[in-house]
Amino acid sequence: MSAVKPAPRGYSRIQIILHWVVTVLIVSQIVFQGAMSKAWDAFKDGAQIAFNPLVAAHVFGGLAILVFAVWRLSLRYTRGVPAAPEGSAIGNMVGSLVHFGLYALMIVMPVSGAVAWFGGVTQAAETHSSLKFLVIVLVVVHVAAALLHQFVLKDNLLMRMKQPAD
Repeated sequence: MSAVKPAPRGYSRIQIILHWVVTVLIVSQIVFQGAMSKAWDAFKDGAQIAFNPLVAAHVFGGLAILVFAVWRLSLRYTRGVPAAPEGSAIGNMVGSLVHFGLYALMIVMPVSGAVAWFGGVTQAAETHSSLKFLVIVLVVVHVAAALLHQFVLKDNLLMRMKQPAD
């Protein structure tokens, strides 16, 4: 029987890079989603859709988020992640739920968007659109928690996503 592998001291360089690349991609998806919404409305109305680089960036950005999320999950499984910070059980549970939700959405959003865009499935587009608010909420909670740890709890948690442990 194999022994349980101890949690790493921190995140690896690739885990940190993937985190920040996905962060930029998700923020870009939110900020520039208007072009995609207009293109989808035109598609639903049967209109010809002219090439728009923002639409292409949204499609390819979503697919990149999916690939990077799967990569990140595989790294979590094979390498592990640092232990949760010392704190309340409720805080750690909320942190775990937020991370689970973010990973789930980094998979569900690109899949539903691809099914809508490439398959023309209206229900997938509606699901994709309705989950947008949840993504924003979870991102805000995630950022607020990171800032709480850095500036209120002063436990230097944010450093784990800045300085690799490998």
